[in-house]
Amino acid sequence: MTIEKLKLLNIGFGNSVICTRVVAIVNPGSSPMRRLREDARNDNRLIDATQGRKTRSLIITDSNHVILSAIQTETISQRLESIEVKGND
Repeated sequence: MTIEKLKLLNIGFGNSVICTRVVAIVNPGSSPMRRLREDARNDNRLIDATQGRKTRSLIITDSNHVILSAIQTETISQRLESIEVKGND
């Protein structure tokens, strides 16, 4: 894959994820999401990108990593949509 095709998704505080690697963006409040977070922590697949702030969304990648973000789920989803729309132009 060439560098031109790599689109980065801003997940807050100077942190980014490659758009094509994102599988899901979910709210962290439910019990299944808390279990997912704990399982990722136990398996060393958890990446904390909150910079010490409250976790407002979980980003699941195709490599089964779970990324914590302090940005709202809706905001990240809108950013991802705008990147995909721009990419199709």
